[in-house]
Amino acid sequence: MAELTLDVARKILDAALAKAIEKKLKPLVITVLDARGCVKISAAQDGTSLLRSEVAHGKAYGALAMGMGSRALFQRAQEQAYFISAVNTMAQGRLIPVPGGVLVQDGSTLLGAVGVSGDTSDNDEICAIAGIEAAGLKANAG
Repeated sequence: MAELTLDVARKILDAALAKAIEKKLKPLVITVLDARGCVKISAAQDGTSLLRSEVAHGKAYGALAMGMGSRALFQRAQEQAYFISAVNTMAQGRLIPVPGGVLVQDGSTLLGAVGVSGDTSDNDEICAIAGIEAAGLKANAG
């Protein structure tokens, strides 16, 4: 697979939502970006709070922009806060360095990223990984 198609993005989204329902999580927003950083699909469950969409996008965008899952960005922010702050300034505040942003890969080829927001960061990440793996792709959470 050379690129992330809309059909595959829908599979990721549907499986991530199914995992959230299975785990009885708080309402989520799930955003799937292609390798260029363009939104392929995004959905908000009923009852999500106002900024969830922006947070989900920021988790996915940050993972793509830095080439690592947002769990690794979270770790880096703890170790090098000034660096992540500087990068986020360059990114005009669009980078959210907490778990829930997961790279989508087909083997070693980067196809895009998934960002999930609404529950704990760990649960957000679990849903993103479930969606990616359900589509037969490799999840890289960092």
